[in-house]
Amino acid sequence: MSTTTLAFDLSTLRINSDRLWTSLMELAQIGATPKGGVCRLTLTDLDKQGRDLVTRWAREAGMSVTVDRIGNVFMRRAGRNNSLPPIMTGSHIDTQPTGGKFDGNYGVLAGIEVVRTLNDHGIETEAPIEVAFWTNEEGSRFVPVMMGSGVFAKAFTLEHAYAATDTEGKTVKDELARIGYIGTEEPGDHPIGAYFEAHIEQGPVLEDADVTIGVVQGVLGIRWFDCTVTGMEAHAGPTPMALRKDALQVATQLMQDVVAAAHRHPPHGRGTVGMVQVHPNSRNVIPGRVKFSIDLRNSTDALVDTMVDEVKAFANKLAVETGLGIQIDLVSSYPAQGFHPDCINAVERAAKALGYSHMPAVSGAGHDAVYTARLAPSGMIFIPCKDGISHNEIEDAKPEHLAAGCNVLLRAMLERAG
Repeated sequence: MSTTTLAFDLSTLRINSDRLWTSLMELAQIGATPKGGVCRLTLTDLDKQGRDLVTRWAREAGMSVTVDRIGNVFMRRAGRNNSLPPIMTGSHIDTQPTGGKFDGNYGVLAGIEVVRTLNDHGIETEAPIEVAFWTNEEGSRFVPVMMGSGVFAKAFTLEHAYAATDTEGKTVKDELARIGYIGTEEPGDHPIGAYFEAHIEQGPVLEDADVTIGVVQGVLGIRWFDCTVTGMEAHAGPTPMALRKDALQVATQLMQDVVAAAHRHPPHGRGTVGMVQVHPNSRNVIPGRVKFSIDLRNSTDALVDTMVDEVKAFANKLAVETGLGIQIDLVSSYPAQGFHPDCINAVERAAKALGYSHMPAVSGAGHDAVYTARLAPSGMIFIPCKDGISHNEIEDAKPEHLAAGCNVLLRAMLERAG
């Protein structure tokens, strides 16, 4: 720890909340929508403008900038001992088509504000501090989601990511090159000492509990399936109820069990049917085929697997009882990811020292910290968002909550960086 830091009273150290808010509002102008949100899809011209702005702010704060081959950007503030792996924070700046001002953007600009605050007070850290933003976290233009951090963590290959196409057939590699963000560094070669990610909760729990800081324990495991129930189309008038092979009525029973499975495994069980396709979708025809999505989540892979087994068992029972075909196909699977106790404890200590109300939290959504956690101690800081709404142009967060989360981030990073 530097003598400058030792001489400074850390209990009084706070970020500049007005500066953080101003930065968020300025970035939100790039891709601003009439409803007050942001549409800044990954690897578009607007994404380039956002990247250019954030990296300009980093350089103005005295940081060096490195870009890897999938376009992940690392902005570094030197430490006293630059041979140490950096203490990193960050998130993403790409948005959904109907995105808000804070999802992802807050985590990146909170990191920039941490560096600006350290600069304001002449505080030198032992280890370097880095702020990262990861490519294509949202997955709204290209899949897979969390692409940049996933390639970084070797969850999938750079070649697989490069080959991904949008609806117009444009590839990730070509679009990265077009906007000038294919770097030279091999993804994953960049060391991380520890990683913290500040984020709006994207759910209603903190606001409902009137708590300022969510100390995130981990991210829920996710299993996505497509289910197809096959019956027989028939005329709605002449066909008696007892002689029908109504795929929709069977499908709705299974849909209810998806929700019931979540209720059977509280408090973090989640069960959702979000997409339904009915064939032939005609008013006076008994549905002959129904295809629907199944989304099951919980805090451990064992719990998710139990929920999956229960839903499949119920499906088999329905198939036997009704004689209809029921097929369930796995679409994708994301393992549950717990965060490192050292990072969880650092966040909790910071919230307590700063006098903020806090509680344990879990993330029901995926974040880049899921992949960094495979490589280095990682943790997350949640703050409330209005009505729990995100991926929506009306997404909102209070300036005082944004500042609180950034102050927690500052203290947690300083604790790790020395």
